[in-house]
Amino acid sequence: MRTRPEREEMSRTIRVGIDVGGTFTDLYLFEEGSGTVVRHKLPSTPEDPHQAPVRGLVELLRKAGARPAEVGFVGLGTTVATNALLERKGAPTGLITTKGFRDLLEIGRQKRPSVYDPFARRPDPLVRRELRLEVEERIGADGTVIRALDEEGVARALAALLAASVESVAICFLNAYVEPDHERRAAAIARARWPGGHVSVSHEILPEFREYERLNSTVVNAYLAPRMQRYLAEFADEVAGLGIPEPPFVMNSGGGVVSPALAGRRPIDCLLSGPSGGVSGATFLAGMVGLKDIVAFDMGGTSTDVCLVRDGRPEVTHARMVDGLPVRLTALDIHTVGAGGSSVAWIDAGGLLRVGPRSVGAKPGPACYGTGGEEATVTDANVVLGRLNPKHLLGGSLPIDAGRAFAAIERNIARRKGLDVREAAAAILAVSNTSVAQAIRFVSVERGLDPAGFELVAFGGAGPLHAAAVARELGMSVLVPESPGVLCAMGVLTKDIQIDLGRTRLLRASAANAPGEVDALFAGLEREARSAFATGGLAGDGLEVGRTVDARYAGQNYELSAPVPPGARGAGALAAVKAAFHAEHRRLYGYDRPEAEVELVTFRLKATLPVKNPDVGRRRDRRRAGGPAPVGRRRVFFEEAGGFVDCPVYERADLAVGDALAGPAVVEQMDATTVLPPDFRAEVDTLLNLRLTRSGPAAAPAVGAAEARA
Repeated sequence: MRTRPEREEMSRTIRVGIDVGGTFTDLYLFEEGSGTVVRHKLPSTPEDPHQAPVRGLVELLRKAGARPAEVGFVGLGTTVATNALLERKGAPTGLITTKGFRDLLEIGRQKRPSVYDPFARRPDPLVRRELRLEVEERIGADGTVIRALDEEGVARALAALLAASVESVAICFLNAYVEPDHERRAAAIARARWPGGHVSVSHEILPEFREYERLNSTVVNAYLAPRMQRYLAEFADEVAGLGIPEPPFVMNSGGGVVSPALAGRRPIDCLLSGPSGGVSGATFLAGMVGLKDIVAFDMGGTSTDVCLVRDGRPEVTHARMVDGLPVRLTALDIHTVGAGGSSVAWIDAGGLLRVGPRSVGAKPGPACYGTGGEEATVTDANVVLGRLNPKHLLGGSLPIDAGRAFAAIERNIARRKGLDVREAAAAILAVSNTSVAQAIRFVSVERGLDPAGFELVAFGGAGPLHAAAVARELGMSVLVPESPGVLCAMGVLTKDIQIDLGRTRLLRASAANAPGEVDALFAGLEREARSAFATGGLAGDGLEVGRTVDARYAGQNYELSAPVPPGARGAGALAAVKAAFHAEHRRLYGYDRPEAEVELVTFRLKATLPVKNPDVGRRRDRRRAGGPAPVGRRRVFFEEAGGFVDCPVYERADLAVGDALAGPAVVEQMDATTVLPPDFRAEVDTLLNLRLTRSGPAAAPAVGAAEARA
């Protein structure tokens, strides 16, 4: 049985992080002995998603001059589960549920997000009605048996679903979070009659209250499980076939990594796998330079993800809406908008310019890639305006056809709006930047926080391109990491092996048995965590646990999270939870009620096996006398400067600690391009991050501005 990755043989000192996005797959290699870092980027293969990371591993190791046997850790962040749900490409799924509740998936709740829109359509349920079958059984809210389970009915329902060629079955009975005996027996019948089949059971996936959310989450897990298990099995087999001695780990939504076995059983936990790696990497790097309050801004090819980090801790949520479907999972509180480099610019029925959420992805890609794309995208706009290299990207490995970008914007946008092509391109960027700024306001202003008090950490392939414009609108300063385009991949290497578990038990804090119940619940969750680690071949020695309780005042309908101090037990733990809950209620709502009854609702445990973080600061000693020299010049359009300006172009690898750049300037590197407008300046800190601040109003002389209007 394996223990922790840092305990492997000293000869295997290479660690690799991989992030599979909708457009590109990014890889980050760190060699622990020398501190060597190697980065790599290649187009994703959405038609066969495991191909790009495997091919990338081969190319990365070749670039690093390393042998597969030297690799001691591979971590994967992936959007396979997310894309399968968004594109409705999961497995044909059946549902077995309590009699009278087959339509709960469609009934949902009374809350309607578009109550005044007569054309609004709710998302179709993941299970067709004819595949939602009912059986006789009933458990009361207090856990008592009201109606016994009809085991023959379970067998008949399963036979009917298998005859309909389902690939996965979800089992969810009413109030099973209180007493799961009926679900256990139904699952045993299903697994005995369908050996090797995919069966997701609600008390195993989400033993929490709120029936609709529990049912929907169980169905989502069942819908994703077959594809996710196949994908991870193929990837693990390919990794082993390369000669890498250890199986890979998978990034989960909560910011940790888990074994492929656990990720395959619980794909719902990996719905936000990819974006969480970026937040982890941004938080890690920000902490190394003393920043605790940041907004992680990850703009990739398909979407933009933003997350607020306060006091060094990313915001966490236990409920998400994914494409209109409520999903209960522990995840970093990431807000996503459809604004990425491959997002399509289009004219709506009212004649307004829109950008996204539809994306051309890796195939056919933006028009400038020359791979068949003909629609205008954000990347095409950046090429037309000179912000991106008009000849190549990815260090020369991706040829760029600026003429195709120009033609796509002219044909799809400029001609229809009566604009010059460059004016249309500038408008595309303005719409995209406004969408990103609104996403940042959503995680800050709408929570009563001023974004100007946070540093914008910009990464992803397109983040540094747009960071200054977004920061100007919000009054923020910017940090661009040394490897912004592959930060999500690097972030995978910064996280512990982690499992998040929860269990609902409605309990009044004043009850005489409350202290003992609290201790027993957390002890049970810890046993479950150790069992899950063992399933993945990991020993539980060195396990660290964090405990929280979702609590509310009696009579309230929503809960707040209150931490349990490490080591606290019994009455001491209960008192600490109550005090923390009162304080959080006062912080959020401006008042608390210390005299009121507190109800404990859901008990949560975060179990981690610590992993050694990469010492990325050790090698940041690049210094030299004198300022940096540009490697070229080109004209770049800046609306705030009135048109095109002559702009020096710098190579990021040439910048040293202490270097200062005044805008306008462009900084290019293999994985990203940073644009410095005329009213910004940048300095290189001790970790080779670029720190962008606004220096004043744009004053650079416009060169060729007339061409922007011609």
